[in-house]
Amino acid sequence: MIELSKPLVTYNKYDDNKLKDIDVNKLEDENLRKVSDDFEAFFAQQLMDISLKSTNVAGEGAGSDIIKGMYTETLSQNTQGNLGISQLLYDFLSRNNK
Repeated sequence: MIELSKPLVTYNKYDDNKLKDIDVNKLEDENLRKVSDDFEAFFAQQLMDISLKSTNVAGEGAGSDIIKGMYTETLSQNTQGNLGISQLLYDFLSRNNK
């Protein structure tokens, strides 16, 4: 049962002083790192999708394509940032972005 005496939605008062403490360069670096890692995961998934396309590692039939897709997605997310592509991309973009 919902108590009506307490507000369901609360709001935070806007405080301009909090925005002044944010280091924009650090945020840009973090975002660039995330984008580089995400690209590496995407690239790895594409490579694995192509290489496993003609195999029957997950059996045969329509369900095998779903299992292969789930497998490659999980594997690529776990290797995200570990193949070296992400670091190369991050270094290149951070040097040429500034």
